[in-house]
Amino acid sequence: MPKVGILIPAYEAGRTVATVVAACRGIAGSSDIVVIDDGSTDDTLQNAKNAGAICIRHPENRGKGAALCTGFAEASKLGWDAAITIDADGQHDPAAIPSFLEEYHRCGAGIIVGTRRRTGGMPVVRRASNWLSSSVVSWLAGQRVPDSQSGYRLIAREVWETVPLSTNRYDMESEMLVRAARRGFAICSVPIPTVYADETSHFHPFRDTARVVRVLWRLWREG
Repeated sequence: MPKVGILIPAYEAGRTVATVVAACRGIAGSSDIVVIDDGSTDDTLQNAKNAGAICIRHPENRGKGAALCTGFAEASKLGWDAAITIDADGQHDPAAIPSFLEEYHRCGAGIIVGTRRRTGGMPVVRRASNWLSSSVVSWLAGQRVPDSQSGYRLIAREVWETVPLSTNRYDMESEMLVRAARRGFAICSVPIPTVYADETSHFHPFRDTARVVRVLWRLWREG
């Protein structure tokens, strides 16, 4: 059976990270769970350790993409065949983990993206940004990607070890989709719950959307 672990990039997530780790443990059992603390100034690292996660810390904030790349390097050392990436703020329901595993065993895709339902709970700016970026990513990738901004994914080891990336924040997730597709990896999707409660997102709608636009423009020019 393929070895699949869980990566949790975390920044200032002291209030939620232990709950997320515990929920993942409840679903994934003995699977490795790695938390990458991306330069938090609160108790993210200690709470993740107390919850039983393998922890890696960046001394300063480098961005979600950089945290994921650090996690991928650790996943290779641990011998994982694939990684499920989950945000630390509680927006991703670990109950969906079996859906990713079932799809991975069924189709063996390079990337499986969790597709959120576009409900009224999702902020309007995020809905508009997500629709636009997903349309452009799908066009550039030559494959349908219904929710390109979803960070809840399963990523096969071959992808993170062979796909070159040049970005290190939220824009990395869009870049990875396009570059992986251009290298012949299949991209699939599974439905996931949309969770928007009182969690704090570090996605800045205008600044981070601008970064996504820049990387997509560059990918379009590369052809």
